[in-house]
Amino acid sequence: MNTSEATVPSNGSGKTAVLHRMVMPKHFCPYGLKAKDLLQRSGYEVEDNWLQDRAATDAFKEQHQVTSTPQVFIGEKRIGGYEALRKFLGLKVKSPDETTYKPVIAIFAVAALIALAFSWSSTQQLFTIRTLEWFIAVSMCLLGVQKLQDIERFSTMFLNYDLLARKFVRYGYIYPFAETIAGALMIAGVLTWLAAPVALFIGSIGAVSVFKAVYLDKRELKCACVGGSSRVPLGFVSLTENVMMVAMALWMLSKAF
Repeated sequence: MNTSEATVPSNGSGKTAVLHRMVMPKHFCPYGLKAKDLLQRSGYEVEDNWLQDRAATDAFKEQHQVTSTPQVFIGEKRIGGYEALRKFLGLKVKSPDETTYKPVIAIFAVAALIALAFSWSSTQQLFTIRTLEWFIAVSMCLLGVQKLQDIERFSTMFLNYDLLARKFVRYGYIYPFAETIAGALMIAGVLTWLAAPVALFIGSIGAVSVFKAVYLDKRELKCACVGGSSRVPLGFVSLTENVMMVAMALWMLSKAF
């Protein structure tokens, strides 16, 4: 085991920690660096020990009877890795099955910023009817991209609740393309005769499917709206996505005809 960095100068806190992490020519442990940063931000003086080759790493693991690095020691106590350190410091640690609305919030927030940018660029105004249209259309594109990243996983999760996909499995593969293309056409304001009916169709089926699964069947599912690895709970937000598509489609049809 090699120590390649000296202990940092005393910060007067009196709190010290010893960190062992892998720093090799072809492998750099990001969690080790995150652990060091977290310790320093928490007021600890850190003795940063680098494990610079596989032999040193294996010897360390055998000596301390651990299976992974980094490892943090405070006083005589072994705290563990990065997540164990977060728990020790009283910080939140995400559960693999924890649900969150953050992905959808991020997408809608970025869509809103893009819509405002489009509006300002074209009209020198921020808030117009076209801004709302762009917001919904951009949201559709961004949500579609999330699904297209791993269409196989999306289609599998989609089958848990979508009524049409259960009857016609290939619909789960078509949906992301339909949503993305309809959104792009709506942004451009062209081929409304195609974009609006597509959005109306997939939005209506989606809204009915989500409403049935959540409010009638009372099922607790994760939504495929932001892709197959989503931890977003199926519910109001999922229903909102589909209602927005339906509203946008009806609005554009009313303008066109």
